[in-house]
Amino acid sequence: MADDVAALADELRAMAAADHRSSVHANSDDPAERLAWRRLTARHGDRLAQIMDEYGWPTAELVGEDAARAAWLIAQHADRQLDVQRRALRLMRQAVAAGSAGPRELAFLHDRTLVNEGRKQIYGTQIAGVRDGAPVPWPCEEPERMDELRAGVGIEPFDEYVGKFSKLSTG
Repeated sequence: MADDVAALADELRAMAAADHRSSVHANSDDPAERLAWRRLTARHGDRLAQIMDEYGWPTAELVGEDAARAAWLIAQHADRQLDVQRRALRLMRQAVAAGSAGPRELAFLHDRTLVNEGRKQIYGTQIAGVRDGAPVPWPCEEPERMDELRAGVGIEPFDEYVGKFSKLSTG
């Protein structure tokens, strides 16, 4: 079993690395690059569904911190597989309740799933676009409480969060 779990951890890390390398194509002007991104994330989503069938949520205790974060990233990017995202969200919620996963990542996945369902997000983690040079979140349930809710799960205030985007685009 230990060899199986080590191989699983390696597989999850490799999928996250491929995701990271290909993520530049997610919003590419080239339709072939966008299609390649969608196919990659769909393959990864399918594999994550199989992993959840066999192991439940791949927690840090099971696969290590890096591989657990990789599983979360794969769930985040399974945008066209709402069944996979919803299931990952449910299993991750259970893992957080058991102290086996972090509430910060759960909040990001929760918002991502809500946005993909066409609903308002809770924590303001999903960016809809840029207006007047500033990132704008998708609509939120309670925008006046957004920073309070973010703080409750260990996410920096929204202005600090979007400041990182500005630094990336200018630096």
